[in-house]
Amino acid sequence: MESITKNRQSRDTLLAMVERAYGADRVPTGDGWVDELGHGWFNVAYRIRLRDGAEVVLKIAPAPQVEVLTYERGAMSIELATLELLRTRTSVPVPVVDFADRSRELCDADYFFMPYVDADNLGIVLASLSAAERDAYMEQVGAANREINSLRGTAFGPLAGPGDPSWRRVFTGMVEDILRDGERRGVDIGWSYDTVRATLAEHADSLDEVTEPRLVEWDLWESNVMVRDGKVVCVIDHERAFYGDPLIEAGFTGTQLAAFGDSTAFMRGYGHAELTATQRVRRDLYGLYLMLVMVIETVYRGHTDTKQYDWARPHLDAAMGTLGRTRR
Repeated sequence: MESITKNRQSRDTLLAMVERAYGADRVPTGDGWVDELGHGWFNVAYRIRLRDGAEVVLKIAPAPQVEVLTYERGAMSIELATLELLRTRTSVPVPVVDFADRSRELCDADYFFMPYVDADNLGIVLASLSAAERDAYMEQVGAANREINSLRGTAFGPLAGPGDPSWRRVFTGMVEDILRDGERRGVDIGWSYDTVRATLAEHADSLDEVTEPRLVEWDLWESNVMVRDGKVVCVIDHERAFYGDPLIEAGFTGTQLAAFGDSTAFMRGYGHAELTATQRVRRDLYGLYLMLVMVIETVYRGHTDTKQYDWARPHLDAAMGTLGRTRR
């Protein structure tokens, strides 16, 4: 996916980064030692073969002059903090961070190295799998997601704070942030921004049921899951984590928005019962938030085609419909 947030670097800069991380004796020589991994949507990522043959991945945050969505500010710091939490406090397989540099001396943004995971991306191979294979993987994803959600926070909100004891205030603040992002750039979401605000306010009481902050990934889609020989071997891309309601997780999205697939296997692996009436309302709100992000981010990414926008706009209408809003 092409995006102006991808902070590509020159060959010489990449070599300097490798030397700082691994030492001069492991700096690659010749040609063919670097390839860009193109399926990511936000950070640029390179697959690099070191001089001794070991393969690593380098992720680089967007350049500071590139405007990102409000919730994406400091995303790489969030990812590094989440990786440390998951590595030390869960059994969920995540990448080891070999080296992280926030000095901005070699590059104008934060970056880190991790080992390359020799496995298939579930999002890429999903269509080639049998229904039984897909369900088996999604059950494993559900179980891993539940373990992630088992980590408790002291307050709702960003990992680095400030926190808030009210999930309603935090989530409505998240929605307000994305709405302001859209208004700032004049993004056509197909609805009055104030109508969206009013819709959220009408159903915000459902958020008060959530009283315990849990670590949520929010971005645990199939494309962030690496698989091999029938097993989930690594979960990647953790830059959107925060303390919130586990029901906001990506795996539950299909319960309310059919375009995101069948959530049955994920919920079975997670061990989640059928949603209650109040939980369904919350899921509707979370689906609305997701679709707002997917529409509005297309302008911030500088997409060269309208494919994502054209797909997401009708699904934003559908999300509004689940909350009782229809076009006149």
